[in-house]
Amino acid sequence: MKNLIISFRATGVAQVTMSRPSVFNAFDEAMIAELETAFNQLAADPVVRVIVLAGEGRHFSAGADLQWMQRASTASHEWNLNDARRFAGMLACIEACPKPTVARVQGAALGGGVGLMCACDIAIAADNASFAVSEAKFGILPAVIGPYVVNAVGRRQARHLALTTRRITADQALAIGLVQQVVALDALDAALDATVTELLAGGTNAHREIKQLFGQLEVGPITSEVRELTAQTISRVRGTDEAREGFTAFLDKRPANWIPQ
Repeated sequence: MKNLIISFRATGVAQVTMSRPSVFNAFDEAMIAELETAFNQLAADPVVRVIVLAGEGRHFSAGADLQWMQRASTASHEWNLNDARRFAGMLACIEACPKPTVARVQGAALGGGVGLMCACDIAIAADNASFAVSEAKFGILPAVIGPYVVNAVGRRQARHLALTTRRITADQALAIGLVQQVVALDALDAALDATVTELLAGGTNAHREIKQLFGQLEVGPITSEVRELTAQTISRVRGTDEAREGFTAFLDKRPANWIPQ
């Protein structure tokens, strides 16, 4: 791929690295297509259990390539609609990936770069990271990334970020739940690998079921329909081979067969 580097951090751990460091890994139509292809391929690969999204160089991602946005400002409504749908499809592909996804964030994450990390399950940031939902500065809005930002930090915090376009620090991002962990830059990979180790301790089917169930849950009343959904889900999953192996391994005081040795 021209704009991405696909590598393996360890057995079962794939890393997708955005590789346009000269423009701080800003993405355009080509990178969007490559990201969707990469995540689809890795999701379908039975060897892959965890996917890391990273950015090459000093910054994670500056968001949308401004030359791409300038082209969009002079294009037809039909072109813009199709283009936006492709961007929305790529983010949905990352969010719906049945395998755990982790964003490795250093330097700047701006605009759509924030959307990319919010589409991942977990975000780990270096202490030099900064974040801004900056679209309003250009007379546009964070529409496609909006649902992912709202899901990550809640409606009020998302509005604050989008309306003010304020750039926040890694510690501020941690405080509002935009990232789950902040470490020194030289400790970023060690922290990421520690989280990956925790993820590899979980069963692959369990991860898929967690993401599918939690994707259907809303914050609010726990209705009879929600209770039935959860009861149906756990009753089905408890009868799987993976569950039987998990319980047997625990009682035998040995690692389950999916944990790397």
